[in-house]
Amino acid sequence: MLDVCLLGTGGMMPLPYRWLTSLMTRYNGSSLMIDCGEGTQIAVKEKGWSFKPVDVMCFTHYHADHISGLPGILLTMGNAERTEPLTMIGPKGLKRVVNALRMIAPELPFDIQYIELTEPEQTIDINGYRIQAFRVNHNVICYGYTLEIRRAGRFSVESANQYQIPQKYWSILQKGNTVEEDGQIYTPDMVLGAPRKGIKVTYCTDTRPTSSIVEHAKGSDLFICEGMYAEKEKLAKAKQYKHMTFYEAAEMAKEAGVEEMWLTHFSPSLVRAESYMDEVHKIFPQAVLGKDGMSVELDFKEECI
Repeated sequence: MLDVCLLGTGGMMPLPYRWLTSLMTRYNGSSLMIDCGEGTQIAVKEKGWSFKPVDVMCFTHYHADHISGLPGILLTMGNAERTEPLTMIGPKGLKRVVNALRMIAPELPFDIQYIELTEPEQTIDINGYRIQAFRVNHNVICYGYTLEIRRAGRFSVESANQYQIPQKYWSILQKGNTVEEDGQIYTPDMVLGAPRKGIKVTYCTDTRPTSSIVEHAKGSDLFICEGMYAEKEKLAKAKQYKHMTFYEAAEMAKEAGVEEMWLTHFSPSLVRAESYMDEVHKIFPQAVLGKDGMSVELDFKEECI
């Protein structure tokens, strides 16, 4: 099961009813955060979740509304007596940006490990997640992220017995590892059925529509996408500043065949966002207007890939 919480849905500046951009997920005792705009600490506390299990932080890009909450979060983690290392993932320059922000949080009781993205697409396996970072189209280098919890096929006791595999190796094979003993090699495919459907979440903000977003979002259980503007007359502005409208996001969700889409990262000038959703639903009926603190528990499904 994967818990997903949209902590903040605002863009550019926080508002009384909308914190800046941040997403948090929880899986198997580990938490992951994408972006941490101003107010993220408060949003986490309001949700009743904890900073301490956050092991991975991903950044789409380094505009202030996506990273300005970082120094406070690091201090809170340090004050919680965290000692485990924290992994940060983001575009090239990540270490330089974080070290600059850490001028006001210089001493921490844990190490920070940096993974800087330099390719158009990169895959990172960490803490049970397969993270796929992919370049999008903003006015600075910016990435979207797909989070996957992959799931192997069902273990077959009958096959294990047929191949006379010692029971002490069953759990090792079930985890996808190969075993060699006295010249005999046991491989996972000997005991595992076809891969089962895992859980997939795709997240992107601050971009024009791109084929990379559609490709990576295909088959996602949840697609969280920016909807900076809802007013149709602001399409030219969206193109100028390399953002998206509600309707462009809905078209991508439809093309990618996702199960559900949450809109996020709204312009501070956008009022009565809900009044535009009827038009959005004509394009993609499973679209939901994002709200701070909204969350979902995504469960595994039994069908095979």
